[in-house]
Amino acid sequence: MEKIFKDKVIIVTGSTFGIGKSTAIAFAQRGAKVVLSDWKEDEDTLTTIKENGGDAIFVKCDVSVENDVKKLVAETIARYGRLDFAFNNAGIEGTPAPAAECSNENWERTININLRGVWFCMKYQIPEMLKAGGGVIVNDASIAGLVGFSGMPAYVASKHGVVGLTKNVALDYAKQNIRVNAVCPGVIHTPMIDRFTGGDPKEIEQLVAAKPMGRVGQPEEIAETVVFLCSDAASFMTGQAIAVDGGWTAQ
Repeated sequence: MEKIFKDKVIIVTGSTFGIGKSTAIAFAQRGAKVVLSDWKEDEDTLTTIKENGGDAIFVKCDVSVENDVKKLVAETIARYGRLDFAFNNAGIEGTPAPAAECSNENWERTININLRGVWFCMKYQIPEMLKAGGGVIVNDASIAGLVGFSGMPAYVASKHGVVGLTKNVALDYAKQNIRVNAVCPGVIHTPMIDRFTGGDPKEIEQLVAAKPMGRVGQPEEIAETVVFLCSDAASFMTGQAIAVDGGWTAQ
């Protein structure tokens, strides 16, 4: 695989499983130095990258805690001396419930991790990218950031917020060589979907039936989209929310 990101450094939050893990591995395969981050230890992704000749470290971080994010970026700079890319992927689905039944605790936790966490990350990532002469940020939103889903008010609000924040920050730094885009996955086969469906084959079948392509997506398909958005091939793209959803939002 061509080392298109040789000597580049990326932070990947939510790297323990699913989309984050696949993206971290994809960047390592292309020569990037990867800073893995999650709220709990992530030995599996770290080991996978190192066993395949990659360069990576793990920094424990709860993205909803500002000091944790500040430390994450500081340790990245201390180890690698620069920051070129960031995939702000950490997020939760929250507890499904209609709006009037959504608890204050669920609302605050979902918003704090999914939206406030992305803001904290960019707040500390951008100054280091400016020092390096530019960079690329990809925020993980969702098709729930483009359309509504009943019973998930906090999640939908947080992901719409990520899309809006992405567009705003892209405009703020467009002339300073920092590109900011959002990827909006549809139904991807990750532990989050397993939790959402309870692993019930009938629930999964219903999700598949609703997708024009007739299947769920794979984490690697989102990873490849993030690779593209960070590459020179996407050099004129900023402020975009890219749906990778098997045609769901085209209906």
